[in-house]
Amino acid sequence: MRLRLLIADDHPIVRDGLRANLSGEPDFEIVGEAADGATAVRLAAELRPDIVLMDLRMPGMDGVTAIRELSGTGPRVLVLTTFDTDVLPALEAGASGYLLKDTPPEELARAVRATHRGETVLAPAVAGRLADNLRKPARGKLTKRELEVLRLVAGGATNKEAAAVLFISEASVKTHLLHIYAKLDVGDRAAAVGEGYRRGLLTP
Repeated sequence: MRLRLLIADDHPIVRDGLRANLSGEPDFEIVGEAADGATAVRLAAELRPDIVLMDLRMPGMDGVTAIRELSGTGPRVLVLTTFDTDVLPALEAGASGYLLKDTPPEELARAVRATHRGETVLAPAVAGRLADNLRKPARGKLTKRELEVLRLVAGGATNKEAAAVLFISEASVKTHLLHIYAKLDVGDRAAAVGEGYRRGLLTP
């Protein structure tokens, strides 16, 4: 039985390269291509692929959102992207594996087959980053109050505004922020918010 593959990537050259590499495998059939997440979700419903090769950073609906939409609908999703920074959100959304675009063609083919068997496939660099992500929250878990401060800061509140909402002093807010920076291993408000989203402490 041939494995039906859907390729989702916003770069035509990347799609062409993947098609050329994978269509040479006797047990693979490329059934469709998508340039964004919304198209990938629609084509997956129409074409019923076994595996979706999903880029993450695409216009419109991004890859993580598309993975979430596809979760539980049938196809397994193997992330194939340039960046190793979005591994946790992608896996939490339902991805079966996470590879980088510099993966050699023969390794990619093996990964596709492993994904179809229900195995989780991670590039070595991605596995290391995932381990770091899992260790960091254990080292620096935010308190309830620190999470409240972080959420207000993410919403654009100043220290003074956050203090008023939480009925604490502005100095206390600054102290909480310093603790947040230390626990998240960042140096400023913007980085703290970004790290909060990356770790799943904040939701859009």
